[in-house]
Amino acid sequence: MRHRKKIAKLGRKPEARRRMLRNLVTSLIMEERITTSQARAKAARSAVEKIITKGRVDSVHARRQVAKYVYGSKVVQKVFNELGPRYADRNGGYTRILKLGPRRGDAAEACILEFVDSPVEFSSDSK
Repeated sequence: MRHRKKIAKLGRKPEARRRMLRNLVTSLIMEERITTSQARAKAARSAVEKIITKGRVDSVHARRQVAKYVYGSKVVQKVFNELGPRYADRNGGYTRILKLGPRRGDAAEACILEFVDSPVEFSSDSK
């Protein structure tokens, strides 16, 4: 039974799950919008929220904590130079999940994970 178990296992071993979540977080920060399954989006959402909250306080310690989690120094710079100041007045809730319906290949619930108040314009081309 999984009573009071908060972590979503996502069908992976712990190390593979951590790497996948780090990749999702890094991609979301760089692109500001990703399409993934609903279970992965919910798991990545909490990690992204914590990273952005750390990005609101620009200190050496916070930079090192973020750099330890995300891949690439450009991502760390974006967190502290763009995303931190953008969400300085918002207390959490930096992301939204938009449901797309079942994915064609495996019928998994697909969704879009994106930042709220994103200045980036997205095209509406669908496949």
